[in-house]
Amino acid sequence: MTDFSMKLNEDQLTLQKWVHDFAENVVRPAGEEWDEKEEFPYPIVEQAKEIGLYSWEFMAEAMMNDPTGLSMPVAIEELFWGDAGIGMAIMGSGLAAAGIASSATPEQLMEWVPQCYEDEKGKLALGAFCASEPDAGSDVGGYRTSAKYDEATDEWVLNGTKAWITNGGISNIHVVVAVVDPELKSKGHASFVVPPGTKGLSQGQKYKKHGIRASHTAEVVLDDVRVPGRCLLGGKEKLDERLARVRRGERGNAQAAMQTFEATRPAVGAQALGVARAAYEYSLEYAKERKAFGRAIIQNQSIAFMLADMATEIEASRLLIYRAAWLGKNKGFVNAEGSMAKLKAARTATWVTERAIQILGGYGYTREYPVERWHRDAKIHDIFEGTEQIQQLVISRAISGLRIE
Repeated sequence: MTDFSMKLNEDQLTLQKWVHDFAENVVRPAGEEWDEKEEFPYPIVEQAKEIGLYSWEFMAEAMMNDPTGLSMPVAIEELFWGDAGIGMAIMGSGLAAAGIASSATPEQLMEWVPQCYEDEKGKLALGAFCASEPDAGSDVGGYRTSAKYDEATDEWVLNGTKAWITNGGISNIHVVVAVVDPELKSKGHASFVVPPGTKGLSQGQKYKKHGIRASHTAEVVLDDVRVPGRCLLGGKEKLDERLARVRRGERGNAQAAMQTFEATRPAVGAQALGVARAAYEYSLEYAKERKAFGRAIIQNQSIAFMLADMATEIEASRLLIYRAAWLGKNKGFVNAEGSMAKLKAARTATWVTERAIQILGGYGYTREYPVERWHRDAKIHDIFEGTEQIQQLVISRAISGLRIE
């Protein structure tokens, strides 16, 4: 990490162009249509599957085989530059894959991750990571979905309701975070795979959202859902050992949901970065072409300085994301760099898209221009996978070494 030029290597530049071309030619032209429909864009995801962008092989190559950790944020930025809702539809299964990877044995990893993208007949499949609940989002210690072991059948019985779940209820694979020991609160959680066609799992309400409306978000209801013992990620022996250590007061691994979120926060920052860059580039070109009082509006300092600040904040966000991605891959986070990257990029996206509307004026407030959609899409990055305030809490605890409430 001594090369402060942050220059991408040849493979990463090739990847960047490949994803950008798909985003420019396929994703962006479809963004408005699927935002209006508020439906999952199956045809677009199918096209992503055809070229290998939507596949477990791509996720493995970008996430696991790149020693720099930069391939995934590079790809995500370009995809979300095209459209955040469709980008989330394409990348949403990756959260389920990450949830599996954070806890699974090698055998579980090879069995379940491919099924998040493709079924046994080679057709499109989806994955969902089910953590948040109606009364517990950021408060992971408040989860109530339970998992009880039936020793007679070697099955786990899951009951509860999950909320705000990307691909919830329409997925082939659902990865469910559940409470196995209520007394241990968040440290008494474990993750389970619910295989395709399992009885008792159903979709609850589908949410009508402010932004990323092409991405399917819904409740997942678990009513006496029985899964085989092998669906406990990591296995029962490892779970029993971990719970025993926690009961003895020993320092153990992070609970299931936080392990997944910590690993994916630089990627969420890259999502926000893509949206911010789209709005900045569009408003820059608009300001060069739009004339008022006999000259292009960018020649007015009030407009030019806004664009200068937008460009600066985007570059700063990208550097934090790249640094966090590299640390996550090579050394581990020291001072919550993943949270720093997400916090900065999310704030940047919300602010940049708001400034883009301001630069376009009345046109920016209409659906005739895309900046209002990008503004709606940006806001979610301040909320999901840990709100702005949760990131501040994580960072403040890391830099102080104190238990800040």
